[in-house]
Amino acid sequence: MANIHKPIPPLPKLIFASRWLQLPLYIGLIVAQAVYVYHFWVELVHLIEAAFGNSAALDKLVTSIGYVPTAPLDGLNETIIMLVVLALIDVVMISNLLIMVIVGGYETFVSRLRLEGHPDQPEWLNHVNAGVLKVKLATAIIGISSIHLLKTFINAGNYTEKVLLWQTVIHAVFLLSALAIALTEKLIHHPGDDEPH
Repeated sequence: MANIHKPIPPLPKLIFASRWLQLPLYIGLIVAQAVYVYHFWVELVHLIEAAFGNSAALDKLVTSIGYVPTAPLDGLNETIIMLVVLALIDVVMISNLLIMVIVGGYETFVSRLRLEGHPDQPEWLNHVNAGVLKVKLATAIIGISSIHLLKTFINAGNYTEKVLLWQTVIHAVFLLSALAIALTEKLIHHPGDDEPH
């Protein structure tokens, strides 16, 4: 028998339709994603140019990563390459975070994407909800924070002890927050998993 939906009264209909106000926000995040892609390629091109001896590209890289050399630079060194590669990884991880927010958020809070059966449908989208999205975002933020902390430690000579300490403390807070979110989500959504069915 066909599923017949009762008409929604005007006020609940307006409230439900208000979810579409989030659409410009997700479009804005797509634009931000495009900016990150552009930034990634600019940095990659500078890295390649610096590898072939372009001193202007090397100067741009050194400035962008905040590296202060102790001796005059005559070309790329391992530290600069490592810092640039970590910066590129950082961009990729933030881009992954943006995709999770755009796709998962739209699917959860705005409208179905109807990707069932599509070969490129993300595996995690099958069981996404607000709680799963929070845990995935917290995990992604920890990954990004880890990359930032590693970049800071590699370039530790250019930071004060106070900055190093606070970045470590903030990273630890992110870890504890993610654990708390995951534990809370497990307690809320799986209270009867151990009960016999």
